[in-house]
Parts: sequence; C-alpha cells; structure tokens
Amino acid sequence: MAKVTAEASTEAKRVVFVYLAANTLFTLAASVIWCVNTLFLMGAGLTIFQVMLANSAFTLGSLVFEVPTGVIADTIGRKASFLIASGSLLVSTLLYVAGAQYSLGIWWFVGASVLIGFGYACQTGAVDAWLVDALDHTGFELPKERVFAWGGMAFGSAMLVGTLLGGFLGQLNLSLPYVVRAGLLAVTFLFTAFMMRDLGFEPRPLKVSTFASETRTIFSAGVNYGWRHRVVRPLLWVSLVGGVFFLFAFYSWQRYALNLLGREYVWVAGMLTAAFSLAGIGGNALVRRVMRDGDARRDPTKVLATCSAAMAGIAFAVGLVGLVSRQPGLVPFAVASILWVIWGLMFGITGPVRQAFLNEQIPSAQRATVLSLDSFFADAGGVAGQPALGWIAERYSIPAGWVIGSVFLGLSVPFYKRAGRAYREEREGHEGH
Repeated sequence: MAKVTAEASTEAKRVVFVYLAANTLFTLAASVIWCVNTLFLMGAGLTIFQVMLANSAFTLGSLVFEVPTGVIADTIGRKASFLIASGSLLVSTLLYVAGAQYSLGIWWFVGASVLIGFGYACQTGAVDAWLVDALDHTGFELPKERVFAWGGMAFGSAMLVGTLLGGFLGQLNLSLPYVVRAGLLAVTFLFTAFMMRDLGFEPRPLKVSTFASETRTIFSAGVNYGWRHRVVRPLLWVSLVGGVFFLFAFYSWQRYALNLLGREYVWVAGMLTAAFSLAGIGGNALVRRVMRDGDARRDPTKVLATCSAAMAGIAFAVGLVGLVSRQPGLVPFAVASILWVIWGLMFGITGPVRQAFLNEQIPSAQRATVLSLDSFFADAGGVAGQPALGWIAERYSIPAGWVIGSVFLGLSVPFYKRAGRAYREEREGHEGH
C-alpha cells in the first residue's frame, strides 16, 4: 500500500509539474504582446475603436468555436486540443506581423484575430479539465483550489516576465514581441507533445461524419450540466457581465496609462502590466488564507461576491481619475496605477477560488464542455462590450468607458449571491440524506 501511495504521489507531482510548466510556457508566449498590442495596432494605422473591433473579432472567434472545440477536447483528448491551440496562435501571430509590415488594414487583423480566437477556444477548459481528471486519476487529495492557486502564480510569474520583455522589445520595435511570441509558441507545442499524457480520460475517435452528432451531444451536456445547474447558471451570467468589461479594460489600459502620464514610453506600459501580474501573484498567495475561517473553509461564493464588489468600485475609481484630471501628469498617473495594481491583487484572489468552485460542480466527462460554455458566456460579453466601450472611448474618452464598464462588473455580485444560495441549499439537501 505504501508503494502504491508513493507511486500515486510521484505521478501527482508529475501532473502538477506538467500543468504548471505548460501554463507557464503558454502564458509567457501569450503575454509578450499584451502590453503593446493596442499600441502595435494603432501604430499599424488602426483607431482605438478599430482596435476594439479587432479584439472583439478575436472574442467572436472564441465564442463561435467554444462548443466545437469542446468536442475536440472531450473526444480525441485535452492534449490534442492544447496542441491545436498552440499551433493556431503561432500562425495567427505571424499573420499579425505581416499585417503591420505590409499595411494590410483592419480586415486582415480581423481575420487573424478570429484565428487567435479559435486557438484560445481550444485552450480554454482543456488544460484545466486535463489537470482535474489527471489528479483524480492519481488519487490526489489536497484541495484543488491550492493547485489552481499555484497555476495562478505560474501565470502571474510568466506574465510578469513576458510583459516586461514585451515592453522593452516594443520600445525598440513594436513587431519584435510578436516574433518572440511565435518562437515561444513553438517551444510550447514541443513541450506539450512530449510531456503531456491524457490520464483519467479515455480519448475516442472523432470522425467528420460524426462531428455534428458529437457537437449536439456535447451541447446537450453543456445545457444539462451547465445552464440547467442551479449553481453553475449564475456563474455563467457572471462570466457574461464580466466579459463586457474585462478585455476592454485590459487593452485600453495601455493607451489610457500613457495618456495620463503624457509620455509615449512603451516600456512603462510593460512595467504596469508586469505590476498587475505581480499583484496577481500576491493575490494567488493569499487564496489559502482568505479561504480559511478558523478550521473551516469559507463559502467560496461569499469571497467571490466581496472581491467582485471591490473590483467594481476600484474600476470606477480608475475611470474617475481620468475624468477629473485637467491635464496629464505624474499624480493622476500614479493614483490610477496604484488602483490598477490593487485591482490585480483582487483578480489574483478571485481566479483560483472561482476555478476550483466551478470545477467542483461538474462531472468529469462533461468538464471541458461546461468550462468551454463558461468561456462562451465570457466571450459573448466581450463581443458586445469591446466595440461598445471602444466606441464610447473614441467618441468621449477611455475613462468614460471604464466608468460605464465598471457598472457591468458590479452586476457579478448578485449573481454570485444567487449561486451561493443554491450551493448552500444543495449542501443542506445532501447532508439531510
């Protein structure tokens, strides 16, 4: 028995290592462009509204492909889905470079962004589903939110390095971060191919002739275990209202921060995005403490509702700084930047708690599907929110977009409370039996 336990422990450690390493490589590759993406697209001739339009095309691509890519993850395997994700992002990144080099215009970037969306749709849910299934297979007994917190720290660390690197490379040439990203994605693809194995999940063939029926089956599972689930459904609405604001906030922040500073220092955008990721790591590190109430575990929905209310208030304050500032300067820049970092800290707490809580509600066979459905709702919010708030930013101002967007973020609170009520009722029902 001791030998079996030791072997299971070793296998669990290997699973956690592969999960953290794969996420780190993927995030490092992805984040190299995050702090310069808006500046890069505007440098290629796009307006702030067109930038948000291109970004919404990415989100639309994610939305359209969420269910079909869930079929891939739940049939031929989570590993195959992640490999497709890395390859798609590699190709689309090179298309971005070509678009800027040859001034191919907004529609070229829209097309490339749809491909990026497809790649991310293949990635969302697949890696988390792989982790949970593999850990269950090894008999891992620790709370999974702890592993998700480690994943959040790996994500934040990779984002810290990636955004700093991207900021300094972008100061030299805004296309350089994209070239480096392509190389890192190639490394990610090779690592996944050699190191990741589907455990606790039995892949099955996927044929063109059966794809439609598989899609219907997967969609039906998403409805039954997602939309019709009393706890999961409010979480899907949280993703929708949060999606309206989150991507707009992240990508408009680059331009907004430099406007507040009054200087075109690309490296500053990199430093601020890195600070956000460092704050996220701090939030991840606090998860274990935040979730403990003496010897008991706190209700995740209460933690999530509290953090969401705080994040909405902070986002409103960030926008307010720009609305009341009469001219650019160090003071408004510093105030908004401090609030941005605090926002990152709260983001780092909510991520792992929400991931673990959502995964608790989903059976293994439908895990990738429901996680993809959750991403589908977030994408739907982003498709509407980015062009709408982008239009407000171009017509009025970026801080006006932040103030209005923060209202949508605040709508997460009542949905988390509704999920909490359903969660407690279900637990009481189980205990009664």
